Amino acid sequence: MSAEAADREAATSSRPCTPPQTCWFEFLLEESLLEKHLRKPCPDPAPVQLIVQFLEQASKPSVNEQNQVQPPPDNKRNRILKLLALKVAAHLKWDLDILEKSLSVPVLNMLLNELLCISKVPPGTKHVDMDLDTLPPTTAMAILLYNRWAIRTIVQSSFPVKQAKPGPPQLSVMNQMQQEKELTENILKVLKEQASDSILVLEAALKLNKDLYVHTMRTLDFLAMEPGMVNGETESSTAGLKIRTEEMQCQVCYDLGAAYFQQGSTNSAVYENAREKFFRTKELIAEIGSLSLHCTIDEKRLAGYCQACDVLVPSSDSTSQQLTPYSQVHICLRSGNYQEVIKIFVEDNLTFSLPVQFRQSVLRELFQKAQQGNEALDEICFKVCACNTVRDILEGRTVSVQFNHLFLRPNKEKIDFLLEVCSRSINLEKASDSLKGNMAAFLKNVCLGLEDLQYVFMISSHELFITLLKDEERKLLVDQMRKRSPRVNLCIKPVTSFYDIPASASVNIGQLEHQLILSVDPWRIRQILIELHGMTSERQFWTVSSKWEVPSVYSGVILGIKDNLTRDLVYILMAKGLHCSTVKDFSHAKQLFAACLELVTEFSPKLRQVMLNEMLLLDIHTHEAGTGQSGERPPSDLISRVRGYLEMRLPDIPLRQVISEECVAFMLNWRENEYLTLQVPALLLQSNPYVKLGQLLAATCKELPGPKESRRTAKDLWEVIVQICSVSSQHKRGSDGRVSLIKQRESTLGIMYRSELLSFIKKLREPLVLTIILSLFVKLHNVREDIVNDITAEHISIWPSSIPNLQSVDFEAVAITVKELVRYALSINPNNHSWLVIQADIYFATNQYSAALHYYLQAGAVCSDFFNKAVPPDVYTDQVIKRMIKCCSLLNCHTQVAILCQFLREIDYKTAFKSLQEQNSHDAMDSYYDYIWDVTILEYLTYLHHKRGETDKRQIAIKAIGQTELNASNPEEVLQLAAQRRKKKFLQAMAKLYF
Repeated sequence: MSAEAADREAATSSRPCTPPQTCWFEFLLEESLLEKHLRKPCPDPAPVQLIVQFLEQASKPSVNEQNQVQPPPDNKRNRILKLLALKVAAHLKWDLDILEKSLSVPVLNMLLNELLCISKVPPGTKHVDMDLDTLPPTTAMAILLYNRWAIRTIVQSSFPVKQAKPGPPQLSVMNQMQQEKELTENILKVLKEQASDSILVLEAALKLNKDLYVHTMRTLDFLAMEPGMVNGETESSTAGLKIRTEEMQCQVCYDLGAAYFQQGSTNSAVYENAREKFFRTKELIAEIGSLSLHCTIDEKRLAGYCQACDVLVPSSDSTSQQLTPYSQVHICLRSGNYQEVIKIFVEDNLTFSLPVQFRQSVLRELFQKAQQGNEALDEICFKVCACNTVRDILEGRTVSVQFNHLFLRPNKEKIDFLLEVCSRSINLEKASDSLKGNMAAFLKNVCLGLEDLQYVFMISSHELFITLLKDEERKLLVDQMRKRSPRVNLCIKPVTSFYDIPASASVNIGQLEHQLILSVDPWRIRQILIELHGMTSERQFWTVSSKWEVPSVYSGVILGIKDNLTRDLVYILMAKGLHCSTVKDFSHAKQLFAACLELVTEFSPKLRQVMLNEMLLLDIHTHEAGTGQSGERPPSDLISRVRGYLEMRLPDIPLRQVISEECVAFMLNWRENEYLTLQVPALLLQSNPYVKLGQLLAATCKELPGPKESRRTAKDLWEVIVQICSVSSQHKRGSDGRVSLIKQRESTLGIMYRSELLSFIKKLREPLVLTIILSLFVKLHNVREDIVNDITAEHISIWPSSIPNLQSVDFEAVAITVKELVRYALSINPNNHSWLVIQADIYFATNQYSAALHYYLQAGAVCSDFFNKAVPPDVYTDQVIKRMIKCCSLLNCHTQVAILCQFLREIDYKTAFKSLQEQNSHDAMDSYYDYIWDVTILEYLTYLHHKRGETDKRQIAIKAIGQTELNASNPEEVLQLAAQRRKKKFLQAMAKLYF
């Protein structure tokens, strides 16, 4: 070694091996210390981080003298960086598992394309057209690596991905993430288009009978140093890392199998190909053994794939005896042979071969089919559930809720089947004591849960029960059952009438009261009450539960019934029916009301009409909660009954106010405006305030399209609402004779109280009616003399602009009402832009600027397909834009202010320039310059940054001005298109920040 070389070696060895973090890639590049770094036990940065940084540096775009962005230059430095990235991947032995786990799709795509390039794969040539057998080994291996990665990436993209929890919104980071997401989607699109070619390439690779070689750090060095050696050692059969044929075929078979399996979801015939490839992979793994260094297959995942293929595509030469239980169950489910499924489950109770989770999934599938209307499956669901329950019991688990629910009403067939399953699920000769004990306890608990002694005797006389329980235990159990139910009616006959149901045996009063509270079966409720009244005549059983509430207008009539049993029964049936209706259990509510109607029809016409009214209300609720939600009109019979109720004139009938509310709201919601405006009797308008209000609303809706002078009804509606929102002053005369104002209270001159009006409005769903009411209250809110910021609303011009006596209106209550109404309206339709603007104006008026911006942006988004179309000018009026500008200004987002000034019909340069002069801005500042299309503002920015000496920001502004589409010589449509594109991008960026 020469003295000069020795000095260089000493200098190199004396330098620190871990350079500063900011320049480590430059250090490795200049000093050629990559191999030394990678040989460290725990290199920092890690190899995959090196690949990312090398490729990022090599792919950085350049900027020429005219500040135009150019593609990355193909210079020596960038070529060396790409080579270093390839060498790091070679150090990792081109393990796709490691590379895919740590590198993003765009980075790995770039890396493998560089591998193809350095391996002399002709650019632009389809891989499927190349003969792998005639190619150099390293070239063929590079093609295989790329196509393996392509189909693996396609398969991986089909799996659901858990979204990472977003951090604080930062525009630059969000833009970078969005760019990477779009780039990944573009690459995936190309890979999916080429998927069939990639599969053909890999299928061709399975026919190769020679070993392949993959580039190592040494062969890559040869390629870099002496290009003339490309046809020499680097492409010979002995250069690089040797990959045996079996190892290559094993990896390719596994990847092809995964690709075919993923395609099977749309083409079930492809599952056969997947099965073939996975089972070939298992054979190759057995041949290779555990000595392979380059073939890494997840054998647990492979086993899962094989098992799934066995179920989906059973082998054609297999008999039913050779099929796995999984396959047998799957075939039976597909063919509808559910009895065979039950047989398999019963046999499995002896072997415990099927996992409990699998058995539960089969039961869930059957439940779903039964709920879709296949009533024939109800019995099958019980039988499968019984099999699963016995399995649970044998393994020491508790009885499931599903079984308790299905066994709620036992019969002879269910008990016979349950006993058969129990008998066939345990081998008494071989079973352990714990299994026998579990089964005995289960049978004993089933007996204790039965009320009918016939069923108890069926179980207690069964051979299994006699074998498992001792004589003393069986005798004690039967005695307990006899004491609990001494009289049993063994003659079962169909019930023909409500009063013909026989009362059951008497039991403890406390237990019966508990059953009375829980039961929603009207026939069972009557049976319990008969038994309770047979035990004692001193109790009033309608007071058993404090939850039983009947409206006061009804309770006086009901509690006036002389017969104690009838009184209790009517009260409890009505209370339970009202409760079921409240919790939307409409089917039970209808049963309870129907039973109560049948009962009261015989002795009280007054209560009969009460029940008919309640059943009308129930039918309205049932329709609104069911088919009404999808927009289906109610049946004509229901509309006729609603009209009949509104016009009813029966004296002394107790009426609930809520029924009138619901009926009028029902007519408005289904646009029965003709009836409300023309056909309602005049007497009804005077006597029912809800009908009066409904008539005014319906008439206003009808007159709305007409000229302003014809809207007399709107004025009438305005006066009614003003009167409801008025207050009356209460005075008191003091001892000195002076009169003083002590309080203001809600006026009684209105047709109803404000709380009643609000309750009524919250039953409305028709958009036009809600819009009219909202605009009325908004106008009433704006009439105040001390109002600073008006709230805008549709149709606001139809209302009077002043009130004669402002002091009489409770404007605080009006403001609260407006907020509640907007909140309710948006719960009905959160995409109504008019209501969203009202909500934004409310937040603006109350100085909640961030929330105001959220709703202004949301209003624009819902009517422009998230700003992909232009926001209509009647939504983003100049007033709305100016309020958005003020919000941004008060939030110190001054660059956003300047951009929004461009949205005005006449650009507000004064405000824009003033905002740009602010240096304490909380937004992304120069990151927003790409959204400015007005050249005057951009020129001012250039001047401003030059004046401040901010060279970098000045360059960004100059770059924005230099875009050809902003050239003032362009046609007007080009300039408008440029402005519209920037509006879209800016509003979308704003939405991401404030949504």
